[in-house]
Amino acid sequence: MTFSTLVPEDTAVLLIDHQDGTMSWVGSIDQNVMKANAVALARVADALKMPLVLTSSLEDHAQGPLAKEFEEHVPEDYAKRIKRIGVVNAWDDPAFAAAVEATGKRTLVIAGVTNDVCTVYPTITALERGYAVHVVADAGGSPNKIADDAALRLMENAGAHIVSTNMVLTGLARDWSTPAGQAVLPVAASLIPA
Repeated sequence: MTFSTLVPEDTAVLLIDHQDGTMSWVGSIDQNVMKANAVALARVADALKMPLVLTSSLEDHAQGPLAKEFEEHVPEDYAKRIKRIGVVNAWDDPAFAAAVEATGKRTLVIAGVTNDVCTVYPTITALERGYAVHVVADAGGSPNKIADDAALRLMENAGAHIVSTNMVLTGLARDWSTPAGQAVLPVAASLIPA
Protein backbone atom coordinates (compact mmCIF):
# COMPACT_ATOMS: atom_id res chain seq x y z
CA MET A 1 0.00 0.00 0.00
CA THR A 2 1.49 3.33 -1.07
CA PHE A 3 0.60 6.56 0.64
CA SER A 4 -1.46 8.72 -1.70
CA THR A 5 -0.73 12.42 -1.39
CA LEU A 6 -3.69 14.63 -0.66
CA VAL A 7 -4.40 17.07 -3.46
CA PRO A 8 -7.39 19.39 -2.90
CA GLU A 9 -8.47 19.11 -6.54
CA ASP A 10 -8.74 15.31 -6.31
CA THR A 11 -10.11 14.92 -2.78
CA ALA A 12 -13.54 14.92 -1.14
CA VAL A 13 -14.24 15.04 2.60
CA LEU A 14 -16.91 12.78 4.12
CA LEU A 15 -18.04 13.49 7.69
CA ILE A 16 -20.36 10.87 9.12
CA ASP A 17 -22.78 11.31 12.02
CA HIS A 18 -21.09 13.95 14.20
CA GLN A 19 -24.34 14.33 16.09
CA ASP A 20 -24.84 15.62 19.62
CA GLY A 21 -26.18 12.35 21.01
CA THR A 22 -23.81 10.05 19.16
CA MET A 23 -20.76 12.08 20.22
CA SER A 24 -21.70 11.39 23.84
CA TRP A 25 -21.12 7.67 23.21
CA VAL A 26 -17.41 8.20 22.50
CA GLY A 27 -14.97 7.44 25.33
CA SER A 28 -11.65 6.83 23.56
CA ILE A 29 -10.95 10.52 22.85
CA ASP A 30 -12.02 13.80 24.41
CA GLN A 31 -15.36 14.60 22.77
CA ASN A 32 -14.58 18.32 22.39
CA VAL A 33 -11.28 17.57 20.67
CA MET A 34 -13.00 15.11 18.35
CA LYS A 35 -15.70 17.62 17.43
CA ALA A 36 -13.18 20.44 16.90
CA ASN A 37 -11.19 18.19 14.56
CA ALA A 38 -14.27 17.22 12.54
CA VAL A 39 -15.34 20.86 12.23
CA ALA A 40 -11.78 21.80 11.18
CA LEU A 41 -11.99 19.26 8.35
CA ALA A 42 -15.27 20.81 7.21
CA ARG A 43 -13.80 24.32 7.39
CA VAL A 44 -10.77 23.32 5.33
CA ALA A 45 -12.93 21.59 2.73
CA ASP A 46 -14.90 24.82 2.42
CA ALA A 47 -11.79 27.04 2.34
CA LEU A 48 -10.17 24.94 -0.39
CA LYS A 49 -13.43 24.46 -2.32
CA MET A 50 -13.29 20.70 -1.89
CA PRO A 51 -16.49 18.65 -2.01
CA LEU A 52 -17.87 18.03 1.47
CA VAL A 53 -20.51 15.40 2.19
CA LEU A 54 -22.15 15.57 5.61
CA THR A 55 -24.49 12.85 6.78
CA SER A 56 -26.49 12.05 9.88
CA SER A 57 -28.64 9.19 11.08
CA LEU A 58 -31.97 9.43 12.87
CA GLU A 59 -31.57 13.03 14.05
CA ASP A 60 -34.94 12.84 15.81
CA HIS A 61 -33.82 9.88 17.95
CA ALA A 62 -31.10 9.39 20.58
CA GLN A 63 -28.42 10.29 18.03
CA GLY A 64 -29.65 13.89 18.09
CA PRO A 65 -29.01 16.70 15.62
CA LEU A 66 -25.81 17.20 13.66
CA ALA A 67 -23.47 19.45 15.67
CA LYS A 68 -24.50 23.09 15.28
CA GLU A 69 -20.90 24.08 14.49
CA PHE A 70 -21.36 22.61 11.02
CA GLU A 71 -24.34 24.86 10.42
CA GLU A 72 -22.25 27.84 11.60
CA HIS A 73 -19.16 27.11 9.48
CA VAL A 74 -20.53 25.32 6.39
CA PRO A 75 -24.22 26.29 6.22
CA GLU A 76 -24.77 25.20 2.60
CA ASP A 77 -23.27 21.76 3.17
CA TYR A 78 -25.18 21.48 6.43
CA ALA A 79 -28.45 22.23 4.63
CA LYS A 80 -27.64 19.59 1.97
CA ARG A 81 -26.63 16.92 4.51
CA ILE A 82 -27.82 13.40 3.84
CA LYS A 83 -30.29 12.45 6.57
CA ARG A 84 -30.19 8.68 6.72
CA ILE A 85 -33.02 6.74 8.30
CA GLY A 86 -30.91 4.30 10.29
CA VAL A 87 -28.77 2.30 7.88
CA VAL A 88 -25.42 1.63 9.62
CA ASN A 89 -23.12 1.66 6.58
CA ALA A 90 -23.63 5.11 5.05
CA TRP A 91 -22.79 3.68 1.60
CA ASP A 92 -25.95 1.55 1.82
CA ASP A 93 -27.99 4.76 1.69
CA PRO A 94 -28.54 5.55 -2.02
CA ALA A 95 -28.52 9.32 -1.41
CA PHE A 96 -25.16 9.17 0.37
CA ALA A 97 -23.61 6.91 -2.28
CA ALA A 98 -24.89 9.22 -5.02
CA ALA A 99 -23.54 12.31 -3.24
CA VAL A 100 -20.07 10.76 -2.93
CA GLU A 101 -20.06 9.56 -6.53
CA ALA A 102 -21.24 13.00 -7.70
CA THR A 103 -18.09 14.59 -6.29
CA GLY A 104 -16.12 12.84 -9.04
CA LYS A 105 -13.17 12.48 -6.62
CA ARG A 106 -11.27 9.24 -6.14
CA THR A 107 -9.48 10.21 -2.91
CA LEU A 108 -11.61 10.42 0.20
CA VAL A 109 -10.90 11.87 3.61
CA ILE A 110 -13.32 10.08 5.95
CA ALA A 111 -14.15 10.80 9.58
CA GLY A 112 -17.07 9.23 11.36
CA VAL A 113 -18.11 10.01 14.90
CA THR A 114 -17.54 6.40 15.94
CA ASN A 115 -14.60 4.71 14.25
CA ASP A 116 -15.89 1.26 15.20
CA VAL A 117 -19.31 1.80 13.57
CA CYS A 118 -19.74 5.00 11.55
CA THR A 119 -16.27 4.97 9.96
CA VAL A 120 -15.29 1.34 9.51
CA TYR A 121 -18.12 0.15 7.23
CA PRO A 122 -18.12 3.03 4.71
CA THR A 123 -14.32 2.94 4.65
CA ILE A 124 -14.24 -0.75 3.76
CA THR A 125 -16.91 -0.19 1.09
CA ALA A 126 -15.01 2.78 -0.39
CA LEU A 127 -11.83 0.70 -0.56
CA GLU A 128 -13.73 -2.12 -2.28
CA ARG A 129 -14.95 0.45 -4.83
CA GLY A 130 -11.41 1.53 -5.61
CA TYR A 131 -11.16 4.78 -3.69
CA ALA A 132 -8.00 5.87 -1.90
CA VAL A 133 -9.11 6.49 1.69
CA HIS A 134 -7.57 8.56 4.47
CA VAL A 135 -9.31 7.84 7.78
CA VAL A 136 -8.94 10.72 10.23
CA ALA A 137 -8.56 8.81 13.48
CA ASP A 138 -8.81 11.81 15.83
CA ALA A 139 -11.96 13.24 14.26
CA GLY A 140 -13.80 10.19 15.56
CA GLY A 141 -13.57 7.77 18.43
CA SER A 142 -15.18 4.69 19.89
CA PRO A 143 -16.78 3.76 23.22
CA ASN A 144 -13.39 2.52 24.45
CA LYS A 145 -9.76 2.26 23.34
CA ILE A 146 -9.94 -1.46 22.51
CA ALA A 147 -12.84 -0.87 20.12
CA ASP A 148 -11.06 2.10 18.55
CA ASP A 149 -7.78 0.22 18.09
CA ALA A 150 -9.57 -2.74 16.53
CA ALA A 151 -11.46 -0.55 14.06
CA LEU A 152 -8.37 1.45 13.06
CA ARG A 153 -6.32 -1.73 12.63
CA LEU A 154 -9.03 -3.34 10.47
CA MET A 155 -9.28 -0.28 8.22
CA GLU A 156 -5.51 0.00 7.89
CA ASN A 157 -5.16 -3.69 7.06
CA ALA A 158 -7.86 -3.24 4.40
CA GLY A 159 -5.79 -0.48 2.76
CA ALA A 160 -6.87 2.78 4.37
CA HIS A 161 -4.32 5.37 5.45
CA ILE A 162 -4.84 6.16 9.14
CA VAL A 163 -4.06 9.85 9.66
CA SER A 164 -4.64 12.67 12.10
CA THR A 165 -6.47 15.94 11.51
CA ASN A 166 -3.19 17.84 11.57
CA MET A 167 -1.71 15.48 8.97
CA VAL A 168 -4.66 16.17 6.66
CA LEU A 169 -4.50 19.95 7.15
CA THR A 170 -0.76 20.18 6.59
CA GLY A 171 -0.89 17.70 3.72
CA LEU A 172 -3.49 19.82 1.95
CA ALA A 173 -1.63 23.07 2.70
CA ARG A 174 1.80 21.77 1.54
CA ASP A 175 3.30 25.28 1.65
CA TRP A 176 2.12 27.97 4.06
CA SER A 177 3.11 30.74 1.61
CA THR A 178 0.65 29.58 -1.08
CA PRO A 179 -3.04 30.56 -1.28
CA ALA A 180 -3.97 27.03 -0.11
CA GLY A 181 -1.53 27.27 2.79
CA GLN A 182 -2.90 30.65 3.80
CA ALA A 183 -6.47 29.28 3.67
CA VAL A 184 -5.54 26.32 5.89
CA LEU A 185 -3.36 28.20 8.38
CA PRO A 186 -6.12 29.80 10.50
CA VAL A 187 -7.95 26.48 10.75
CA ALA A 188 -4.79 24.64 11.80
CA ALA A 189 -4.00 27.42 14.29
CA SER A 190 -7.47 27.08 15.83
CA LEU A 191 -6.57 23.53 16.92
CA ILE A 192 -3.44 24.50 18.85
CA PRO A 193 -4.11 24.04 22.57
CA ALA A 194 -4.18 27.30 24.53
